[in-house]
Amino acid sequence: MDPHWDDMRVFLAVAREESLSGAGRQLKLDPATVGRRIARLESDMGVPLFAKSPQGYALSAAGERLMAHAEAAEQAMRAAAEALSGTSETLSGQIRIAAPDGCANYLLPQVCARIGEAHPDLDIQIVALTRVVNLSRREADMAIAVSPPTAGKLLVQKITDYHLHLVASRLYLRTNPPLETIEDLRGRRMIGYIPDMIFDAELDYLSDLGIERVPLASNSVTVQLRFAVQGAGLCVAHDFSLPSHRPLRKVLADRISLTRSFYLVRHQGDQRSERLNRFAEMLCEGMRAEVARLEGLT
Repeated sequence: MDPHWDDMRVFLAVAREESLSGAGRQLKLDPATVGRRIARLESDMGVPLFAKSPQGYALSAAGERLMAHAEAAEQAMRAAAEALSGTSETLSGQIRIAAPDGCANYLLPQVCARIGEAHPDLDIQIVALTRVVNLSRREADMAIAVSPPTAGKLLVQKITDYHLHLVASRLYLRTNPPLETIEDLRGRRMIGYIPDMIFDAELDYLSDLGIERVPLASNSVTVQLRFAVQGAGLCVAHDFSLPSHRPLRKVLADRISLTRSFYLVRHQGDQRSERLNRFAEMLCEGMRAEVARLEGLT
């Protein structure tokens, strides 16, 4: 039996969401309908495609084999739709980008707003994440990461370096002893990530400084910076975020300076999409320019 594309859509949604309800939300179908479609597909194929449990739907060995073919069919359908839409100079449709919340809050709004102005028929969605995005589940069309992934069939390109420094508010600096050496950090109240929620070693800034205790912590960069603006302590901040938080000042800038990088991560099959290639090029160019602009302001 040759499955139809509509069957593959349902199969992919269940495989990625690992549940009938999640797939139903994605496809705008009732979960019972999704279940019947999967049962019919399994019956037609003559093999179980999922192992069902209270935890959800996990791919069987046969399902794993079918997944590669289903994703290839998905890529082919997208390419066909793109080819039929013509070669308009302006982009249209929806593109979803996942990014760490610092990037999502302080860089992408400006960059994507400019792209949107040039391409008014394009719907751009920014997903601010405090974890690694799962592109294989199509949580996004592309993702920005702070370290290049080494597993999976992915396209990875470096976008740009960016810099971070230790910062404190003017209020904090007025009401606390001066900070002149790294030793002066001993006993100071630090602000940072919740240690067991750091999803990438590149974000473990305070460990680089030999700091073990984080009395004020959040998984959100913006919350950390709001703590610092209140004069609550010291934190490591992206230089590109500082123009949005004017009370903050770099401290020990000649002693403490970190460099990190942003990478664009995409589905390998998407390299055949002129639309996504053009968007990725504009995104990378825009991010490089915006990082340079904002860091120049500090």
